[in-house]
Amino acid sequence: MIVAVIGLGIFGAKTAARLFEKGVEVLAIDSNPELVDRIKDRVSHAVCLDVTQEKSLRAINISDVDTAVVAMGDNIEISILCVAMLRKLGVGRVIARARNQLHEHVLREIGASEIIKVEEDMGEIVASKISAPHVLQRYNFAAGYSIVELKLGKKFEGKTLVESQIRQNYSLNIVALQKRVPYITEEGKASYRTVINDSPLPMDVIDSDDIVVLVGSEKNLDRLFDDLAQA
Repeated sequence: MIVAVIGLGIFGAKTAARLFEKGVEVLAIDSNPELVDRIKDRVSHAVCLDVTQEKSLRAINISDVDTAVVAMGDNIEISILCVAMLRKLGVGRVIARARNQLHEHVLREIGASEIIKVEEDMGEIVASKISAPHVLQRYNFAAGYSIVELKLGKKFEGKTLVESQIRQNYSLNIVALQKRVPYITEEGKASYRTVINDSPLPMDVIDSDDIVVLVGSEKNLDRLFDDLAQA
């Protein structure tokens, strides 16, 4: 997979570097040579060019990328021109960052495949951390659905998965359990290792420190979070 990340500010640079760490071939692009130089050793390729110029984009074979991420947000005009140019040159999947609703509307109209709203997403993350502190990670994988890592705590401690009735009461599926298992090191000291059970069985027991991975709708997850907060 080849991904072009256009705009190497804080958000774009982090996106590009993390993709590269995950084994993705990353083409990082910005018109600021300093930003390009800063990331060149953390991506596959880094180039300095004006993304509103069709000739420049053709020169780097932008149409060969599988996905383009338009990470710039401050300059709305350039963002819009960039997305329009990418679609014109045949990039199939264009993910674009939007600053506001009008910006989002225009990006969708000109062919952006997906929209990223960094400020709104961060607000959602902060709100979730405050309202559901037991949630360790939350990943949105489709509209209205999430994968969540959390500790169920005392409410479900000592119960088997079937006894917890999480599936029956909340319509949520437990897809993995992460446990801290005690062991003795070679030096004879007591320690813990992390063991992940990615195929949990109905009779597996939930301990209070277990990290549980759940999949389900936002509505049903929120019902569980409310019950945990009241426990």
